[in-house]
Amino acid sequence: MTSQVEQEIPLRSKEEQADAGGPSKSAQKKAAKEKEKAEKAARRQELERQQKEQADANDTSKHLYGPVPSSSDSPGNLSKQKFTELAELYDAEEEQQVTVDARIHNARVQSAKLAFLVLREEAHTIQAVIAEGGTNKISRQMVKWCGGINSESIVRATGLVKQPKEPVTSTSISNFELHIESIYMISEAAQMLPVQVKDCMRAPPMNDEDSKEEPETDSQGLPIVSLNARLNNRILDGRTAANQAIFQLQSGISNLFIEFMNQNRFTWINSSKLAGAATEGGSGVFEIKYFDSKAYLTQSPQFFKQMAIAMDMKRVCEIGPVFRAENSNTHRHLTEFTGLDFEMVIQSHYHEVLSFGEQLMLYIIRNLQERAEFKRLTKVVDQIFPGAGDFKLPSNDGGSEALRLTFAEAVRLLNEHGIEAGEYEDLSTGQEKALGRIMREKYGTDFYSIDKFPSAIRPFYTMPDPSNAQVSNSYDFFMRGQEIMSGAQRIHDYKQLCERMRANEPPLDPLSEGFRHYTDAFKYGCAAHGGGGLGLNRILQFYLGLPDIRFATLFPRDPGRLAP
Repeated sequence: MTSQVEQEIPLRSKEEQADAGGPSKSAQKKAAKEKEKAEKAARRQELERQQKEQADANDTSKHLYGPVPSSSDSPGNLSKQKFTELAELYDAEEEQQVTVDARIHNARVQSAKLAFLVLREEAHTIQAVIAEGGTNKISRQMVKWCGGINSESIVRATGLVKQPKEPVTSTSISNFELHIESIYMISEAAQMLPVQVKDCMRAPPMNDEDSKEEPETDSQGLPIVSLNARLNNRILDGRTAANQAIFQLQSGISNLFIEFMNQNRFTWINSSKLAGAATEGGSGVFEIKYFDSKAYLTQSPQFFKQMAIAMDMKRVCEIGPVFRAENSNTHRHLTEFTGLDFEMVIQSHYHEVLSFGEQLMLYIIRNLQERAEFKRLTKVVDQIFPGAGDFKLPSNDGGSEALRLTFAEAVRLLNEHGIEAGEYEDLSTGQEKALGRIMREKYGTDFYSIDKFPSAIRPFYTMPDPSNAQVSNSYDFFMRGQEIMSGAQRIHDYKQLCERMRANEPPLDPLSEGFRHYTDAFKYGCAAHGGGGLGLNRILQFYLGLPDIRFATLFPRDPGRLAP
């Protein structure tokens, strides 16, 4: 019979009994397997290390690829090394040795002995070939390394320029390819990118202004990168050939403006973009904190240009930012854009200024159409935005006259084509575009000017027509039916200016702190003058026929975008 003491001693499981005497047989077996597994892994790693060391020792070209040698490694060689831009290789010589710094647009291994790269610099691309053997004894390790380079990495490649058996249709330089002799990594790009540059090279969706839907793939199932995605990843999007061309053309327009102004002896000024009061009517102005007071970003350099004329600077111009606090979410509006401004003294009639502005625009457009480099860049853009090279000017044998009509004539043209417009009412965007179509069809031009706008729709400083106060000595320029410039003769008489300001709606006080310095310029005597303000972004947009002004702006700012 079991005693009371024995009944109170709890029974232990077999595992507990085994633990009391050491690990169980199953635990020992498991531990032995883990140990064997670890030893195998260690032996495998050691073998791989030895094989890698052996391969490295046998790598006949290990000095020809890898990280770029620092200047301290070979200062003499690097300081004497000459570099070639891809743009120079269109007219290269067979067997010419060149060194280029370029991005990897694409990399692929054809076999253990052969790999292909596409090198890209700005809008230019060339195929590069890496083959085992040859004079430099290229190794298979080097071929493998080249084929595994991440897209968008920057490399320094030296090689021989050779003609391919057949033209390389996938690159801009089709008549040559580069046979790599050495290649070094300057900057390695991440393996995963938010957007692919090659996807950004396809045409973006062309939606209506009011449409919010954007397709994700094209008819072939390839990804479509929306405008918003492009702008959110502007660094990658900006690397496409089309964008490189667009912003080189923008630079070209600025340089053509500079050329024309310098040829006509204009003085360059740099006006302030800060003001102590909301001027030019007080609407659409950004208010900012200025120490313990308020300040405003200027809407234009208009007042400063006029004050410069009052300083006896007869012809002034500038290129600078313009700020508009307008909540306009359209394809042609920005809250910040680049202005090309000019102002000049009038000798006899304000049409001196109007004609000068027309000649300026004809100079810019004709040079864009005729200079070889601009023509090449326009063709690059045309591949993504068809019609980029289809801008029309009237055929007048290169004359200096632009097509010009009055506001009343423009209204009459619209009415004749069944589009109702008022004689003293501002034109809507739809009416402007319709007029642009009419002008192209009837007169064969995409550029024209409209003179004699109604006084009621122009700023207070605009000179009224002496013979009809309902219209003014003002004008706008248009490209493809959309405004690119507004200009006018300005009121230069102090009393007349003050009267116009007080009669403005809402009334403006010419003696207020915000206007006093401006109106004083005319109190002290000022020559008759006029000018205009061109929008660089719009000129580029409408010359190329881009669907949205944001494509013509490096880092656009609109009511919904402050980054990047």
